[in-house]
Amino acid sequence: MRRLAAATALLLLAVGGGGWWFATQRPLFVPVAAVAQDVPVTVFGLGAVEARILSRIGFEVGGTLTEVMADHGDRLAAGAPLARLSAASQEARLARAEAAVLSAAAQAQRAEAQRERAEALLAQRQATARRRRELANRNVGSLEAAELAETEVATAEADLAVNRADAAVARALQAEARANVAAEQTALAKHTLRAPYDAVVIARQREAGAAVNPGEPIFTLVAPDSLWALAYVDEGRAGDIALGQPATVTLRSRPGRPVAAQVARIGLEADRVTEERRVHVRCIACPEMPVLGEQAEVVIETGRLPSARLVPENAIHGFDGATGTVWVVANGRLARREARFAARLMDGRAAITDGLPPDTQVVTRVASGFAEGRAARAVPAP
Repeated sequence: MRRLAAATALLLLAVGGGGWWFATQRPLFVPVAAVAQDVPVTVFGLGAVEARILSRIGFEVGGTLTEVMADHGDRLAAGAPLARLSAASQEARLARAEAAVLSAAAQAQRAEAQRERAEALLAQRQATARRRRELANRNVGSLEAAELAETEVATAEADLAVNRADAAVARALQAEARANVAAEQTALAKHTLRAPYDAVVIARQREAGAAVNPGEPIFTLVAPDSLWALAYVDEGRAGDIALGQPATVTLRSRPGRPVAAQVARIGLEADRVTEERRVHVRCIACPEMPVLGEQAEVVIETGRLPSARLVPENAIHGFDGATGTVWVVANGRLARREARFAARLMDGRAAITDGLPPDTQVVTRVASGFAEGRAARAVPAP
């Protein structure tokens, strides 16, 4: 019995020791990162299709819609008519202003005629006054007659000044009448709503027969060449985004068919709640009139690394976006090393480009049982 107990104890001790060795001392087979060449660094943003130029337009004057000439989806050239208001009362005001122009022209002609008559009368009296003064100087005519003629000259000069002023007033009234006509013509033109630029109609808010107020939107227009995608990018990954960088846009209605694009605008204010930055990208070969507000997935390429070792972020201890501690296989043993990371990739990996010798084997998956000095065998990462 004693021998059996001793044998059992030895067996248990051997099994326990073997289990301890298997759990803590046996070599671990760990995947290590290979060196990747020409690694694109990309960031992801989710957003929607927007228009840089979008206008909700209406009439500057109020009235009743008599004609609506454009509808949803129509493409319009700049200046094309969209709708018209009832213009009978404005046309009457324009006719009255045009009649006032004719009246002012007649008044101006009359004032000019009176001025010319006053100039002729002045010239006649000046000649008479000169002759009578010459006769008086030769004692042939009376001095009284000469003085009377000179008085008549002064009176004629005063009358001419009055007539010239009347003619100037008449010309001013004529100019005012023409200005009133221009104003009434402008007001009449405002009864026709026109496209302010080459546009596409995306909404029509009123129909013929409706009474509209000044400034009330009738149409919503967008400039088709101003469409772009607005993406919201995590500000922790947006630091390297720059204008002109290449990007791709995938619309929700076109899965698997990304469209080439380019960064066109970077927001200067981040969202304080979501901690995201707004980035606009403009497509290079745009699809036919995408739908405004449609969800869009945007991938922006911020750079390319000639070579790098890619390590999943969950295999990095104390990762702050730039530095962290990784496990490596050195001389057949596990060890910790500090490393610097050049970029974070969209798939959750970080690129090591500095801080470790080129031949260092970096572990890509951390498992239980990892400890400093533990024997390890490196295998290629899947």
